[in-house]
Amino acid sequence: MTPHILIVDDEPFMLRLIEASLKKGGFSVSSCRSGEAALEWAVERPPMLIIMDLMMPGLDGLETLRYMRVLPALRDIPVIMLTAKGHQLAQVEAEECGVQVFLTKPFSPSQLVEETKRLLAPHTAAA
Repeated sequence: MTPHILIVDDEPFMLRLIEASLKKGGFSVSSCRSGEAALEWAVERPPMLIIMDLMMPGLDGLETLRYMRVLPALRDIPVIMLTAKGHQLAQVEAEECGVQVFLTKPFSPSQLVEETKRLLAPHTAAA
């Protein structure tokens, strides 16, 4: 089964870049442009991994993740957090919310694919 990934970013260009990179890497992807939409989508169809932007209007990435972490179906999903600001406090908060990888924009699409494969390796090996 192809691992399914949820991408959450309010910037259309960034969504297209991430989608194209992950599809080329062999992943199935869905995308949302807000934290609110991501919550709704993930509750209905929990993904194997979430790639989420930190800074978004409405619910930002950390707020969205805090809501997800109280839901049993979403509690243990690996998360890669993306941000345009490399603020140390944001990184600490993200790690406290269970973010496994924190990437600062601009990032290498190949690095994103490699981190995605690394995080999914334990889940795909068991399948």
